[in-house]
Amino acid sequence: MIERLRMLLLPVFMLLCVVCVLPGQGALAASPVSSGAAGSVSGSMQSSEAVMQQFAGDDEVAPERRIETKRKHQILFIMGISLLVLLFVTGTLGIAMVAFDKDVFVPHMIFAGLSLTLAAAHAATSIAWFWPY
Repeated sequence: MIERLRMLLLPVFMLLCVVCVLPGQGALAASPVSSGAAGSVSGSMQSSEAVMQQFAGDDEVAPERRIETKRKHQILFIMGISLLVLLFVTGTLGIAMVAFDKDVFVPHMIFAGLSLTLAAAHAATSIAWFWPY
């Protein structure tokens, strides 16, 4: 049982390592927003537009730090496949625990935590890269 679990954990661990090593997108440079127009409605519209421009301005990123859309899709695809594998392993361990009375609670909880973490990272990355498109 332990050898089988080790054989299952090794590819998942290697896949997680690959996902963690992939290059990410750096934070965009923040430009100061004027605080003099904060009192009026048009001033708040301008400041909210300025904030949105900071996140939508892909052209302002240095060319060596820019990630192409195709590469972003590849990264999200790898994250999604890894997430599906983690969910499948978590479900398999849960079924083994309930249906076959196996003592795999700790690995089940570890994989559940990894699944939740990767799901949150996948959602945050996709929102950051492709919002509002």
